[in-house]
Amino acid sequence: GCREMKDKKALLRIVKTPEGEILLDATGKKSGRGAYVCPDPECLKKARKSRALERAFDTAIPAEVYDALEGQMVAL
Repeated sequence: GCREMKDKKALLRIVKTPEGEILLDATGKKSGRGAYVCPDPECLKKARKSRALERAFDTAIPAEVYDALEGQMVAL
């Protein structure tokens, strides 16, 4: 999203599981390909607009997945 350098612990990990599911990984330990974003919903919106997560995971991400990620982010 914002492309700022931050400590890994200050970021949220989004993971694409081997089954192809895209989830917010609060523990940072789920298996699969991971990408990191700031815990700010605005940062996720920037990543959505620039398709950064789609490039990182090499797959199209439906709008419902972004909405679910944003909802989970707000809940944290």
